[in-house]
Amino acid sequence: MQTIITSSRTRDTIILALFALIVLTAPLWGQLIGAGYPDLLQKFAIFGLFAIGYNIMFGLTGYLSFGHAAFLGVGSYTAVWSFKLLSMNAIPAVLFAILLSGLFAAAIGFLSLRRTGIYFSILTLAFAQMSYNLAYSVLTPITNGETGLRVLRDDPRVIDTALGIQVGSSPLSDFFGLTLTGYPGFYFCAVMLILGFWFSLKIFRSPYGMKLLAIKSNQVRMEYTGFNTRPYLLSAFVISGMYAGLAGSLMAITDPLAGAERMQWTASGEVVLMTILGGLGTLFGPILGATTIKYFENIFSAFNEQVLHQAFDFLPQVLTDLMVAITSPFVGEGWHLTLGVLFMIIIIFIPGGLIEGIERFRRLFRRRHQPPGENPPGSRSHSSRGPAT
Repeated sequence: MQTIITSSRTRDTIILALFALIVLTAPLWGQLIGAGYPDLLQKFAIFGLFAIGYNIMFGLTGYLSFGHAAFLGVGSYTAVWSFKLLSMNAIPAVLFAILLSGLFAAAIGFLSLRRTGIYFSILTLAFAQMSYNLAYSVLTPITNGETGLRVLRDDPRVIDTALGIQVGSSPLSDFFGLTLTGYPGFYFCAVMLILGFWFSLKIFRSPYGMKLLAIKSNQVRMEYTGFNTRPYLLSAFVISGMYAGLAGSLMAITDPLAGAERMQWTASGEVVLMTILGGLGTLFGPILGATTIKYFENIFSAFNEQVLHQAFDFLPQVLTDLMVAITSPFVGEGWHLTLGVLFMIIIIFIPGGLIEGIERFRRLFRRRHQPPGENPPGSRSHSSRGPAT
């Protein structure tokens, strides 16, 4: 048993190390796919973190929430208020965003989890829309309404003032003096992503995570045995909300402003798509789904007709015009169409998401490169089987 535990820990350490290596070298491999600039890499990290947290709720328990954008907005507003009142240092902003979004998630989860299935989903959607409308119109002294909340030079910032730290005309967040813009901002988000992935890995491997999976498998049967599932569901909802709050704070750190649009239902729907597209209930799937969607949003949307003409200019003029006419509806302003087609293909043919597609390809590659006469890994030889029946 001890050997199995040690082997599992070693495997998890290797997984974490490989993930950290991939994330930290993103500026290098991002250049190969045209995504090596820091603004897009920051989005990969932030929305990857958002999707990891959402996967803890939806992937492990099966409870579909349409209201996680509310926590994203709470995290953003909290971070901006931290910049305005305390300091431009990112650490207090992150800590307060996680704390307040967790408290907000506890309140919403306590009420929403009284129902299951579609009723739970509708309740979370209702709370998210209520939060959006409050931020947009009712709570304007706190959120600044439709204009959005932003950091100003003459804000109090009591900690910075006490330490004699001066800010410029356009205050920017920092990490103990290091301004978090460009690649420093990406690497700060990357470290948060790695920590978030590590915590998610611990949850997946823990007895707590196994209980969440058991709830997803058959909650009624667990309740019949006398097991109280509600505290586990509420804690998963709170943890998921804290991830969303952290992602919201990172949005404000890399761009010190917060607006009500981050709390719209479309943002909640986007994280659902990210999780399903990558692979529901898997470790890497939500991150892969978030990266894919943000890549389509930022790269494919930039392909206008002029770019397409340049891409196909090696063809005769007639064929160039034909190819531009065929491809233009799928890029530029029509990039959503490409994403929709991709999503349909995945749901129909590989419902387990991109992770399942990668696993199928890996198994196919193994079979093709397997020496003739050798049994597949994990299979038994013919002589070890019992008599044919």
